[in-house]
Parts: sequence; structure tokens; C-alpha cells
Amino acid sequence: MRKKVTPAERRLWEVLQNRQLDGYKFRRQHPIYKYIADFYCHELSLVIELDGGVHDGLEQKEHDLNRDQVIQEFGIRVLRIKNEEVIGDMEDVIRMIKGFLV
Repeated sequence: MRKKVTPAERRLWEVLQNRQLDGYKFRRQHPIYKYIADFYCHELSLVIELDGGVHDGLEQKEHDLNRDQVIQEFGIRVLRIKNEEVIGDMEDVIRMIKGFLV
């Protein structure tokens, strides 16, 4: 597990922790198979991944796609959000997440 938390992760965690988002429990750095999800909600079967600039490269995009497919095989949905979105427009990020609250 990574010990260093990015500013975007810290900011999103402030919104997700302690059941603040519509009463759903999210966990940070949660293991799923051989991966560590940035955020995971068991009740919703939802992983939220925050992507920085390193995720823009072709090789990393392919890795992320394969990773998402493996996680989805467990019946878990994956929502990818760019760090810039979290830093720049948290209200929009919350709307995106709430779109998965079903």
C-alpha cells in the first residue's frame, strides 16, 4: 500500500469518510484481488480511482483498462476521476459519484 496520499485523494476522502456521502461507508486503499483500490464501497460494489497525469500514457491506460476489467469480473463497478476534477470542481465529482448510488 502507498503511504503517501495525493492532495486529490485527501480532498475526496474528506467528503467520503465517516459515511458523509448519503450514509455510504467508503474505505481507503482497499485490497481487491491483487490490486489496491483508492476508495471502495462494499454496499455499492463501487471502486473510485483517482488518476493523475501518469494515467495519460498509452501503456498506463492499457494497464488501467485491464485492471478495471479484472475488478469488474468481481461484480464491482469502477469510476475513474481525474485528480484535476477533484481539485477543480468537487461539486461535479460528487454528482458523478452520486450517479452510481443505486
